[in-house]
Amino acid sequence: MVGIYGVIAYSVCQRTREFGIRMALGDSKTSTALRGARQNIRLIAWGLAIGLVAEFELTRFMADLLYGIGPRDPLTLMLMATILLVAALLASYIPARRASKVGPMVTLRYE
Repeated sequence: MVGIYGVIAYSVCQRTREFGIRMALGDSKTSTALRGARQNIRLIAWGLAIGLVAEFELTRFMADLLYGIGPRDPLTLMLMATILLVAALLASYIPARRASKVGPMVTLRYE
């Protein structure tokens, strides 16, 4: 979960200059932060889909290593997918909101 947060937060922080340009052109802070989070939703959805497919294929090899749950326990699977989804969405929104709070001129002068 920490790795997912770190990678997504880093990718959003790399777009701080873009957020500054959008705000300098008149975009609101809320709209800028939401746009930054929304653009990662496709990446998050693909990651979850690929992860679920991989889980269904690989659990048969690891079934004897699991204790107390079945290899395809739906409650555990959905709980973990939800936790990772929430972490990824927070990793998209929090840095985008932080970047949108910085003034446009500060952002444009940064580099």
